[in-house]
Amino acid sequence: MLRRISVFDLCVAFFLFLLMLLVVLPFGYIIAVSFSAPSESLAGNFYLWPKEWNDDAYRYLLSTSRFTNAIWNSVVLTVGGTIVNLIVSITISYSVSKKFLPGRQFLMMMIFFTMIFHSGLIPQYLLVQSLGLNNTYWALILIGATNAFTIMVMKTFFQGLPESLDEAARMDGAGEWRILLRIILPLSMPIIATFALFFIVAHWNEFFNAIIYLNDTARWPVQPLLRQMVIIGSSNIANEGALEQDLAASLGPNVKMAAMLIAMAPLAAIYPFLQKYFQKGALLGSVKE
Repeated sequence: MLRRISVFDLCVAFFLFLLMLLVVLPFGYIIAVSFSAPSESLAGNFYLWPKEWNDDAYRYLLSTSRFTNAIWNSVVLTVGGTIVNLIVSITISYSVSKKFLPGRQFLMMMIFFTMIFHSGLIPQYLLVQSLGLNNTYWALILIGATNAFTIMVMKTFFQGLPESLDEAARMDGAGEWRILLRIILPLSMPIIATFALFFIVAHWNEFFNAIIYLNDTARWPVQPLLRQMVIIGSSNIANEGALEQDLAASLGPNVKMAAMLIAMAPLAAIYPFLQKYFQKGALLGSVKE
C-alpha cells in the first residue's frame, strides 16, 4: 500500500531542495567560471554553463611552481599529520579504556580538563618557539596531535568491545601491543575511518596555524596561498617574467575559481571511500559506555 504524502512532507522536501540548491549552485558557478573564457567571466554572460570551455586557468596554475609546491606541502602535512593523529589518539584511548591502568581516573580528569580550559595562543607560540619547531611542519602536527573529544569517543568505543576478546588473547600469550594491532584495530575500522576523515579535513584546511608558525611562504600549504589569491586579490602567483604576469592578470577570476576547485578536489575524492564508516563510527563511539 502506497504511503500518502502529506503537506508537511512536501514542505520538508521543498525546504531540503532549497538547501541543496544553496550548496550545488555556488559549486557549479565555480566550475563554470574556472572553465570559461576570461572575457565571458568578466562580462558575466553566463552562470552555470560557459559558452566556451577554456582550461587556461588550470594550465597556468599547474605550470607555476608556487601553486604545485603548496599542493605538495598540503599532501605532506595531511598524510604525516593524520598518521600522527591516529597513532597518538588510538594508543591513548586504548590505554585509558583499560580499568587496570594505574592512575586511569587521574589521566581522564586531566584529559577532560583540557576540554574546558585552554592555554591560549601566546603560551602555545612560546612553547613551539622554545622547542625550536618554528617554520617546521612539526609545529602544525604536534600541537594538534590529539584532543580530548577524540580520546573520549575512542575510549568509549574500545570499552564497548567484549572483554572476552582480550582475555582469550592473553590466555594465548599475546601482549597488549599484539592485542591492539591484531584484534582491536580490525574491529575498530568504523571509528578509525571516521576520525581519519576528521583529521584529513583539518590538516588539508590548515590555515591559521600555518600563517602563525611558518615564516617561509615556500612552506605554506594550499589554504594560505588560496587566501592570498582570493581575499587579497593576487592572481599572479608565478615568479617568472612579464609574460606570465600578463597572463595571470588576463585570467583574473578564472585563476581564483580554478584554485578553489583544485583545493576542494582531494577532499571530495576521499570522502566517498570513508563515508560508509562515517555515521556508524560516530554513533558507536558516542553512545556506548
